[in-house]
Amino acid sequence: MGTKSRESMYGASVRSAAEQAAEARKKADRLACEAWNARMLGFKGPAQPSPTLGDALNAGYGYLEVRCLGCDTNQTVDLSIVRRPKCTPVHELERYMRCKDCSQVRGYPYKRSHLVALRSMKISASNPPSTWWPGER
Repeated sequence: MGTKSRESMYGASVRSAAEQAAEARKKADRLACEAWNARMLGFKGPAQPSPTLGDALNAGYGYLEVRCLGCDTNQTVDLSIVRRPKCTPVHELERYMRCKDCSQVRGYPYKRSHLVALRSMKISASNPPSTWWPGER
C-alpha cells in the first residue's frame, strides 16, 4: 500500500492560490498606478506618494511621461531600463530628469521637468501626450 504524495494532494490548490495572489497583486498595482495618474493629470500633483517602479512595470505601465517646463515638450522614459532598484518610488526619478534640448542650448544640465503620468506606450502620432487638466490643449 502506498500513500498519495503531497504533490498530488495539495499541488493543484497551491498553484491555484499562487495564481490568484499574482492576479490580485497585478490588479492592486494597476489600481495604484491609475489613482496616481488621476491625481497627476487632474491636480498636477502632488507626486508623492507614488507607486514603485516594480509596481508600475507589473501593472503594465512601462513608460513615464515627463514634461520640460523650459521648452514645453513631453518625453517618455522607459522604466524597464532605469538603473534604480525596483522598490524606488516613481516620484524620486523627477530630480534626475534632464531635458537634452534645453541642456544643449544652455551649456549645462538643465533640470526643470515635471512628472506627468505613467503610460503603457511611448508618445507617438497615434498616442499623443497627456493633457494635465481638462482645459489644456
